[in-house]
Amino acid sequence: MATLADTAPRKHPFAADNFERILSLGAVALLAAVAIALAKGWDEWDRIPGFVWAHLASVVVALVLTPVMLLRPRGTPTHRKLGWVWATAMVLTAAISFLIRDVNNGGFSFIHILSAWTLLQVPMIVWSARTHNVRRHRSAVRGMVAGALLVAGFFTFPFDRLLGHWLFS
Repeated sequence: MATLADTAPRKHPFAADNFERILSLGAVALLAAVAIALAKGWDEWDRIPGFVWAHLASVVVALVLTPVMLLRPRGTPTHRKLGWVWATAMVLTAAISFLIRDVNNGGFSFIHILSAWTLLQVPMIVWSARTHNVRRHRSAVRGMVAGALLVAGFFTFPFDRLLGHWLFS
């Protein structure tokens, strides 16, 4: 005998859940804060080194793609292609961050731990996707977005860092 539960539509197992929606909103909010900071700091742009611009450009690519990747259908050719772009942007963002050491008098900061983690984790994200280990891939992407994008992104605004200086001035 069929019940109402049997006839309820089932969510696709790859569909975004509430946590991924929250991560997507966080990425959009961080992207908005970066855009506002950049707009407010335009008169200082000529004093910013090229590697900082490269870092900002790569993180903006990752932030733009994060909600697209988390909220759109997964496992499609488009998802795979954009996944390569997102992974490349994450690696570039992390690698370039090692050139940015103004906050600690030329030394590394807490954010650089996240950068090293990103350089180790992104290949694992790619490998888990290529081997169809969906559970590991999804978990690793969620951790990467939460830690390397949102937490690290949050720490670019306080402590008189460049974006924070621009945003709150």
